[in-house]
Amino acid sequence: MGKKILLEHIDVPGINTLEVYRQKGGYESVRKALKEMTPDAIVEEVKKSGLRGRGGAGFPTGMKWSFLDKKSDKPRYLVCNADESEPGTFKDRYLMQHIPHSLIEGMITSSYALGAKTSYIYVRGEMMEVIRILEKAISEAYSAGFLGKNILGSDYSLDLYVHPGGGAYICGEETALLESLEGERGNPRNKPPFPAVWGLYGCPTVVNNVETIANIPWIVNHGGDAYAAIGIGKSTGTKLISACGNINKPGVYELELGIPVEEFIYSDQYCGGIANGKKLKAVVAGGSSVPILPAALILKTAQGEPRLMTYESLSEGGFITGTMLGSGGFIVYDEDQCIVRNTWNFSRFYHHESCGQCSPCREGTGWLEKVLHKVEYGHGKLTDMDLLVDIAGKIEGKTICPLGEAAAWPVASAIRHFRAEFEEHVKHPESCCKMHLHYEMIGNH
Repeated sequence: MGKKILLEHIDVPGINTLEVYRQKGGYESVRKALKEMTPDAIVEEVKKSGLRGRGGAGFPTGMKWSFLDKKSDKPRYLVCNADESEPGTFKDRYLMQHIPHSLIEGMITSSYALGAKTSYIYVRGEMMEVIRILEKAISEAYSAGFLGKNILGSDYSLDLYVHPGGGAYICGEETALLESLEGERGNPRNKPPFPAVWGLYGCPTVVNNVETIANIPWIVNHGGDAYAAIGIGKSTGTKLISACGNINKPGVYELELGIPVEEFIYSDQYCGGIANGKKLKAVVAGGSSVPILPAALILKTAQGEPRLMTYESLSEGGFITGTMLGSGGFIVYDEDQCIVRNTWNFSRFYHHESCGQCSPCREGTGWLEKVLHKVEYGHGKLTDMDLLVDIAGKIEGKTICPLGEAAAWPVASAIRHFRAEFEEHVKHPESCCKMHLHYEMIGNH
């Protein structure tokens, strides 16, 4: 059984309430931070921990905090990015639903470290249940003196608000989120300047993911070195993984970074193996935006080494033979799944969610979807695969925000590893497209 930091008390009845959460040591980090530590000391402990942002990019959290413009006399803000909406990723929602006070506690200790007097949790608007749970938890924290003026008798005060988003995927990008929080359309901003200098209302701002912030109390309580001792190499600590697809035990798991991917898929402690005795065909390891890998390359690297659940091991080989840990959305496909249809579905999503600000993304995502639709429905040409790769290459790296890459990488990687399956759809559509024919029959009745 691996170390648990975030989900250690997940099965304790009433852990979503302040009373039970405090019985399990909750809010101790707030007392320790305010009574025993300076803000700079907390930042140093976070640096020591090696904690990397759990939203997808994996940037070192302590380093990101140190970029905050401390020379500015403007207010500073901490904004929690809880706009989780990437297909296959649902671990932040799980955490907020079941242990909301872990996020509230993390927001308080992190805000103190950053010198923020007002902080926000930006939640995807469709997640009304989560919003109600967080608002109840925040109300409890105010009543207990963990929020508001002079927290625990100190000279530090903090107000914390939940802000429902408009329900657009692009608002998970930090600058689009800030635009939305200001009441504007959620379009990404050009960077630089980065939010650490010019963020919310033009003030220095840190934007962190839910899981990232929820780790801070444990680091404050136990020290950065203790956190760095968990995991392996530069992949320190634990990671929440939302596992779904053709596995026996879909769900949210907390694992120590460094276990083999094969153990995660096949052990009873985690996914429990492939459902219905089928063979593993492919895996999307970090949410729908990262490259898909076939079974052979997700279990072992191109050099034949066991693939590990770490940032470094999953990216071994670059995008030729590797992928990314990303947001931790682990999607498993068995031997019966159609990679062409899956790729088309992802393209539909990214076309729909493009904000339309950059022409390569606005036009390219639609073009990808259109060509993939032709291939999936038996009207494609063999040259379409090269066309798709060409379109993906003309989107990647040519947009303001990473949505362009998110749309391009699934397509390029699917053709790289499963070109034969795409070509089979073109040559023999009558035998490859049983699934969509079935859907069409249902739709016609």
